[in-house]
Amino acid sequence: MMKSSFGDKVFDTCNYMVLTGLMLITLYPFLYVVFASLSTPSELIKHTGILWKPEGFFLEGYRLVLLNPMIGVGYQNTLFYVAVGTVINVFFTALFAYVLSRRDMFWKKYMMMMIVFTMFFSGGLIPDYMLVKNLGMLDTRWALIVPGMIATWNLIIMRTSFQSIPYELEESAKMDGATDWTVFWRIILPLSIPLLAVMVLFYGVQHWNAWANALIYLRDRDLFPLQLVLREILIQNSTSDMTNLTTDSDPFLGEVVKHATIVVATVPILILYPLIQKHFTKGVMIGALKG
Repeated sequence: MMKSSFGDKVFDTCNYMVLTGLMLITLYPFLYVVFASLSTPSELIKHTGILWKPEGFFLEGYRLVLLNPMIGVGYQNTLFYVAVGTVINVFFTALFAYVLSRRDMFWKKYMMMMIVFTMFFSGGLIPDYMLVKNLGMLDTRWALIVPGMIATWNLIIMRTSFQSIPYELEESAKMDGATDWTVFWRIILPLSIPLLAVMVLFYGVQHWNAWANALIYLRDRDLFPLQLVLREILIQNSTSDMTNLTTDSDPFLGEVVKHATIVVATVPILILYPLIQKHFTKGVMIGALKG
C-alpha cells in the first residue's frame, strides 16, 4: 500500500468535512419535518430557530392523516401507478433499447437522431392534452402511464448497456436456433439485472412523485395519486376536514397535520431505496460506458 502524503491527508480531511456538511444540509429538512410532525402544535408555532427535537410529543397528526379517506385512496392509486406503470415502462424501454442496439437494425442512426431530438423539443402542453383526449384516456388511469411510457434518457442508457454485451453470445444462441425473443428474454435481460433494478428505481420514483399530469388529466378524485392529495393539503391548505375529526381545539393543529402527511407520503420510497441500492451504482456504470 502506498503511504499517504501530508497533502493527501489534508485533501481527504477536507473532502470528509465537505461531504459531512452536505449530508447534514440534505438530512436536516427531513428531520425537521419528522420532528415537527411529532410536536405539540402550540409549542411548534412558538418555536424559532433550528428544530433539534420534537417540541413535546404529539401523535394526533398521524391519527388524523390515517383517518383521512383521501390518503387511503391516494395510496391505492399511487401503488397502482407505481406497480403497473413501472412494469410497462421497464418492459417497453428494454424492448426498444434491444432493437436499437442490434447491429443489423435498419436506419438505426436516423431513429436515434429522432429519439434524441425529443429530449430537447416537444409539442407542448396543449398538443399533449389534445392527444390524450383524442385517445380517450382523459380522466383515466392510463393518462398517467401511457404518455410517459418510455423516457429518452433511460432508453439511451439501456441501449448503451445492451451494446456492451458481447455479440458472440447472441450469435451462438442464434446458431442453436434461438429467435430474437429468446435472445432478449434469456440472454440480454438476465445479464442486465443491475441495470433493470436502476430502471425500476428511476421509473418507480418518477411515478411516486408525479402529480402534474394528474392535475392536468384527472378530474375524478377517486383516481388522484397520493402526491396530488398531498398538494391539496399543503398548498390549498385543505386540512379543515381532517382537524374537525378531533376535539382538540388547538388552532395550529393543521400545521402538524401537514408535516405528518409529508412523512406518511415519503417513508415508503425511503424504505424501497436501500433494497436496491446495491444494484444502483453498478447499473448506472454499466449503461454509462460504451463497450
